[in-house]
Amino acid sequence: MRLTLKSFAENLLVAADVFIVFLLIAGSSVIVPMWLMPIGRMHPLLLHFPIVLLMLAMVLEYFRFKSIYTQEHLYQSFASGLLLTSVVFSAITVIMGLFLSKESAYGGSLLNWHKWTGVSVVFLGSLIYWCRNALWYKASAAKTGAVLLTLVLIITGHYGATLTHGDNFVLEPVSKPKAIPKVPIEQAMVFENVILPIFTQKCLSCHNLEKAKGGLVLTDAQSVIKGGKTGPLYVPGNAQMSLLLQRIHLPMDEKKHMPPKDEAQLTNDEMDILKFWVQQNAELKKKVLELADTDSLRILAATYLTPIEAIIEEEEDYDFSAANEEDVKKLNNNYRSVSPLAKNSPALSVTIFNKGSFKLSVLKELEPIRKQIISLNLSGMPVSDEYLKQISEFINLRKLNLNFTMVKGGGLKYLKKLASLRALSLSGTDVTFKFVNEYTANSTIKRLILWETKLNPAEIKQLQKQYIKILIVGGFDGIGQFSSKLNPPKLNVESSLFKQAFNLELKHVIKGVEIRYTLDGSDPDSLKAMLYKNPIPVSTNIVLKIRSYKKGWISSDMIEFPLYKSSYKPDSISNVLLPEENLNGGRAPALIDAQFGTVNIFQGRWAGYIKNNMETLMLFKQPVLVQSVGLNAIRHLENNALLPQVVEVWGGKDSRHLKLLGTNHPTAAKKGDQPLIVTMEIQFKPQLLSCIKLVAKTIKKLPQWHPGKGNPPVLFVDEILIN
Repeated sequence: MRLTLKSFAENLLVAADVFIVFLLIAGSSVIVPMWLMPIGRMHPLLLHFPIVLLMLAMVLEYFRFKSIYTQEHLYQSFASGLLLTSVVFSAITVIMGLFLSKESAYGGSLLNWHKWTGVSVVFLGSLIYWCRNALWYKASAAKTGAVLLTLVLIITGHYGATLTHGDNFVLEPVSKPKAIPKVPIEQAMVFENVILPIFTQKCLSCHNLEKAKGGLVLTDAQSVIKGGKTGPLYVPGNAQMSLLLQRIHLPMDEKKHMPPKDEAQLTNDEMDILKFWVQQNAELKKKVLELADTDSLRILAATYLTPIEAIIEEEEDYDFSAANEEDVKKLNNNYRSVSPLAKNSPALSVTIFNKGSFKLSVLKELEPIRKQIISLNLSGMPVSDEYLKQISEFINLRKLNLNFTMVKGGGLKYLKKLASLRALSLSGTDVTFKFVNEYTANSTIKRLILWETKLNPAEIKQLQKQYIKILIVGGFDGIGQFSSKLNPPKLNVESSLFKQAFNLELKHVIKGVEIRYTLDGSDPDSLKAMLYKNPIPVSTNIVLKIRSYKKGWISSDMIEFPLYKSSYKPDSISNVLLPEENLNGGRAPALIDAQFGTVNIFQGRWAGYIKNNMETLMLFKQPVLVQSVGLNAIRHLENNALLPQVVEVWGGKDSRHLKLLGTNHPTAAKKGDQPLIVTMEIQFKPQLLSCIKLVAKTIKKLPQWHPGKGNPPVLFVDEILIN
């Protein structure tokens, strides 16, 4: 049996070596079929096993000719068998790696070095195995071969680790990040000096010339324009439909969120810069100063080119240790965000949300991380002057945002304790000149924001003259000044579902803000979009898009709020055919719970059907007069989601007496279609119904132009509307 097994392994090694030679000679002519790709992707899974075996085999080979082992049959037999096993597994690992290298995520000289050193390990190991019993093979040859193969193995591993984790992966935690030089705003180009540095800092580890995940390279303008294997990175002028913006706004735990959750994340300002750049047609040759003075992209770019870190932080190294990870995890919830300021940094940034649930205990709970907090955002919270006493316990605080709080100024004296405080924002508060002047004297701050306060222009100018080393902002002067970003408008509704016509009201907490909105699906701008003056009458399904504008301020994020009319809610609902178990967005009642899914189909709102059609039965205790039934579904080609072939509405007095009332045949998907949520409505002659059955028939195969052609698509549905 041993001879048979050994003979089989030797033949397998020869075959593997020959196959490797074939793959190397064929080069780019080799096309790996889809069914073999999973084999290639097992390369990282298997490679650690032969590495350990080879290292051990080389140790045994190095001492093989030592006198005490030459006559030891067990030693010689074990060394031979271990070497054969390790080389066979190395050959299999190399074949997997060659398969994997055909995918578009990898390329460049780094891959070539890893490939050829890996192949060298197999061929050198094979040579040692076949020659180790030759007459000329003595101790010197064994030692030389063992040392050489070990060195090549280490080099191969180094290139592989660099390819997978990026350059300087091992020493990165103790290395200082390379600073990207900032250029004067007068010379700055929007793409080259603002957009590209963001890509370089936050995206380049996975999207470079050596390692291009998804076929996407972000090193230069041409590569950015080219996009990746899933198509263009952005749609000029349409941020909503741009893959770049969709990916960076996915939830952190979502697999396709970018950057990956273990990497340094984009700041809110960086995300806004990318959004405004795409919205303005993603210009590559425009200068920052060619943008209008009040343009949101220009204001943010000016802030980016003169970064706040340069103003609020004198030191790059912090003299405190990192907080306990469990403490940070426990303190994160729906109303409080605690996150590292940067990757591998002990400094923490804290933002508090939800005005209704805020109280002093929310700040006291931060006691375990009080030394690590350097940025605290309490904008819009009911913070009074007494709360500042608790805030003064965060001894390393550099940046404090108290915009639109209840602070009047009497508590600013407590902040004198904060010797490291560099930036203080008091916009929208009732602070007075007296308290601001008393605090600013002998303070450590370098930036003080006083928008919309009780200080008049003369008092602002007096402070600016008196404290010339402090940047005091009380209005917008154009280039180089810092501006606050508006909050989105507020609506007088909480749910997207309504039963009867109503007037939609919009409001903003800041005086003088213009609220612009659209109802046609386009994004609201400051010129063409409708200006909100009076309540908006709503009687049918609409998609409302709104944004706040004010001269000298950064415009708010755009809010997209769909409104759906559904006059009736069934007394009971059940699925005749069940959705896929792992794609069930809840039980049947979830289809009438007024909770709507988004383009992020994995948030749990969508129910997915693959094998079965959707068949849902709804019952009413008393007959209702119905003339239309709608079904919400999503088309999302990247996630194999297609609309149904047909939607049918059946109705009658009970489940045994149903007749077809109407159908809807959605438009077939086309290559390049962007994600879209569709309400498929079926209208019919008004009639009294006690039972309604809704049927959505799935498409059986993805179209030929789709990467997953031949496989069954998924039908995702989330809400039924009855009127």
